[in-house]
Amino acid sequence: MPQTVDPSVDNGFRITDVIAHPVTQRLPQPTHTAWGVYEEVSIVLVEIRTEGGAVGVGECLARFSPLAYASLVEDLLRPVLVGQPASPIGRHWRNMSRTLSGRQGGALIEAISGVDIALWDLLGKQCQQPISTLLGGEGRTHVPVYGASVHWGEDAKALAGLESLLERGFRSIKVKIGGTPREAASRIALIRKAAGDEIELTADANWNFTRAEAIEVGNALHDNGYAWFEEPVRPDDEQGYRLLAEKLSVPLAAGESNFTARQALPLLQSGALAVLQPDVARAGGISETWLAAQLADTHEAQFAPHVGMSGIVCEAASLHLAAAAPNTRAMECAATANRFKSDLADMRPTVEQMRDGVVPVPTGPGLGIEINWEAVAAMRPE
Repeated sequence: MPQTVDPSVDNGFRITDVIAHPVTQRLPQPTHTAWGVYEEVSIVLVEIRTEGGAVGVGECLARFSPLAYASLVEDLLRPVLVGQPASPIGRHWRNMSRTLSGRQGGALIEAISGVDIALWDLLGKQCQQPISTLLGGEGRTHVPVYGASVHWGEDAKALAGLESLLERGFRSIKVKIGGTPREAASRIALIRKAAGDEIELTADANWNFTRAEAIEVGNALHDNGYAWFEEPVRPDDEQGYRLLAEKLSVPLAAGESNFTARQALPLLQSGALAVLQPDVARAGGISETWLAAQLADTHEAQFAPHVGMSGIVCEAASLHLAAAAPNTRAMECAATANRFKSDLADMRPTVEQMRDGVVPVPTGPGLGIEINWEAVAAMRPE
C-alpha cells in the first residue's frame, strides 16, 4: 500500500495557492503522425504552494489552448484546495472530479492530472521520500525505455529517423504508421528490413484505421515480427479492440487516450490489451495512473507509460510509476528535440540519460526535480 501521513498534522503543508503556468513552444523538429504534422504544442505546469514554503509541481497534457486549461486549474480547482492540508490526495481528487457534472474525461481530468502530480510531489517532500518509494512496489532504480519515434511521412526521412535512434543506442523502437493499409504495410516492411531482426519494433497507428483495415495492417505487423500494434482503431471502440484481439496474432496496445482507470478497465477485462499505455498528465495524475497499472497487472497486461510530446515533469512522474509497477514493460522515451524536456527543470531529458536501454529513477524527495521558473516565464504564451 502507498505510504501516507496523518492529514490532521499540517507541518506547514497546508495549501495556500494553486497557480497554473501555461507554456507553448514551436517544436525544433515537427512531429509527423497519421493525424498530421505537429509544429507547435503546449503544456500547463501546476504549482502548489504551502504555508511552510514547500512547493509541489505537476503537469497537464494541454497540447492546444493552454489558457483554457490554466483557467480550469485556477478558477475551478483552486477553490477546492486552498486552505486544505496537502496530504489527503484521494479526497482532493474526488472533490476536484465533482466540480463539473457529466462523465469524467476531457480537459477537466487533464487539469486534475497536473494538480494530482503536484500533490504527490508535495507528499514526497513532506515524507522526504521519492514518489516511487511512497508507492511501494518493485523499487527499481532504473526503468527500461523504447525510442520514440520513427515518424510517418517520406520514406527517406523515416529511414533517417530510424538511423538516428539506432545511433543513440536504442534496441527497442516505435514506428509511426498511417495512410492506407498498403502504405502502412510498405513502411512496416521497410523499417524491419533496415533495422534488422535483432531490434524490437512496435507500431503506432494513432487510431488511423477502420477495423477491417486494422486487420490487414496487423497481419503485416505479425509477418514482420513487430512486438505490438498501438491504437489501431478509435480509443472508444472497445468492441473493435476485442474483435482485433480475436483476429490478430500481434499483441495490441492502447491507453494514452484514456482519461481514468475506469476507461481502461473494459479493454483489460475483455483481454483485448496486452500492453496498457496511460499518460500520467492526461489519465488523472499519479493516483489514477497507479490504479490503472495495478488493474492491468490483475488482467495480465503490461504497463508502458506514454510520454510523447509532454514535458520533463511528465517524464519524471512516469519514471516513478514505472519504477514501482510490478508489470512495467518499458517507458516511452521521446527522442525528438523538445524544450519542455530540456529547459524547464534540472533533470536532463530521458533520451540524454538513457544507457543500455534504461534510465535512472530520480532519487530526491517527491518528483526529485527542481523547476527553472525563469524558463517557464519565458515560454508563457501572450
